[in-house]
Amino acid sequence: MAINDLYSKRQRRLRGEVANDVYQYTDLPKVLRVQAVQLMQDIIGPPENRFTAESYLYEHIHKALCREYGVFSLSSTTYDGKAISQFITNEPDYERCLDAIELVFKYIDSTVREDYRTYKCSPDSIDDAINELNFRFKEAGVGYQFESGEIIRVDSQFVHSEAVKPTLQILGSNPSYEGANDEFLSAHEHYRHQHYKECLNDCLKSFESLMKAIHVKRGWDFNQNDTAKKLINGCLTNGLIPEYMQNEFSSLRSLLESGIPTIRNKEGGHGQGHEVTTVPEHLASYALHLTASTLLFLAKCDEKL
Repeated sequence: MAINDLYSKRQRRLRGEVANDVYQYTDLPKVLRVQAVQLMQDIIGPPENRFTAESYLYEHIHKALCREYGVFSLSSTTYDGKAISQFITNEPDYERCLDAIELVFKYIDSTVREDYRTYKCSPDSIDDAINELNFRFKEAGVGYQFESGEIIRVDSQFVHSEAVKPTLQILGSNPSYEGANDEFLSAHEHYRHQHYKECLNDCLKSFESLMKAIHVKRGWDFNQNDTAKKLINGCLTNGLIPEYMQNEFSSLRSLLESGIPTIRNKEGGHGQGHEVTTVPEHLASYALHLTASTLLFLAKCDEKL
């Protein structure tokens, strides 16, 4: 279904009431929740139907959420598809609401996509629904997007569209990058839940995993326990990054060596001693986006090699 630029939306933009790149993360407006439910029903089908493919899928999703939360039902008054719709619409815990939206769209992006004729939709309509969900998040000023089967947090739409999203696409499309992709997604998950030390650890793991994958792919010598510094040296000496580029950017080696690994080692990688250390959000955000840019750069260099 097309997104309509209604008169009221245009007027809010003219009055400066719409912030395109300033997000909040803990309030999921009722409008956004209803739109997510409508998109779910557009693709899977109405929850009223019984003994159909869509009813069995709703039942499966409902049982999965109930099992994780240790409850018998998400609703005391209805069942499965309707219970999911009510839960997304009314659940006061925003993280649980995001859980449900994520799980629903994960099944849409996998189960429904694989058997789209049964659900009377098409791969294009599934893509459109996911794109609209992401548009609705942005329109509501809520800093989340559904990418690579997960809800991830977005700090800047520009950084997300120019670095994070292309990185997820290139890692997810190459089986040899599976480890790096899983760890990069894990870093986003930790970041969304404000586990910033764990976020930094997974940023470094993803960085190292990508370099190891490239070494394996190219047949370059390395050890599985090599540090990031040794792996960077292997990438440079084997010509992953063209020599003219290394010379032009004389600080490239220093940037790669002192970026992600140093942040992780200083803030999240070693024992904290007798004082509890806290990783600030802005540092975790910087590390996450630095990791995205670096992974994208190295993967593109590998493509061009």
